[in-house]
Amino acid sequence: MIELDVHGLTVGEALKVFAEFYNRHVRSSSREPVRVIHGWGASGEGGKIRLKLRQFLAEAVPDLDWKAGEDVEGNLGVTIVYPRKAIQVREVQLANAILEFCSTPRTESKIGAQFRKYTPREVKETIRLLVQQRRMKEIRKGDHAAYVAL
Repeated sequence: MIELDVHGLTVGEALKVFAEFYNRHVRSSSREPVRVIHGWGASGEGGKIRLKLRQFLAEAVPDLDWKAGEDVEGNLGVTIVYPRKAIQVREVQLANAILEFCSTPRTESKIGAQFRKYTPREVKETIRLLVQQRRMKEIRKGDHAAYVAL
């Protein structure tokens, strides 16, 4: 089993480092499990990296399998990932960023302006997908539709 330690990184950095490491690992034709060391979190409540990484993994399940470290080895600070195929990072990162941005209701134009590095089509499709997944809902804000994360 190979290891990846993401201690000391921000949540965004940790997800990016994991995805890049994982995809390199898969492209090398290795199916060896990856033991991701993220820690339990200083708060004692699970840590942001642990929670976001597992949410990220749950969304990527068709491309991989994973088990919580507490279920495999009794360690809350690790997650074991069993690779299948490369994951689509850009879409997942956009979805997570939109959800974070929409902690308060935002119109599609505000979301699009915030994420200009993505195409309008990518933003619109991601919003639609998040609504379908019930991770975001559409609400009426005057005459306009707005979106808020659930």
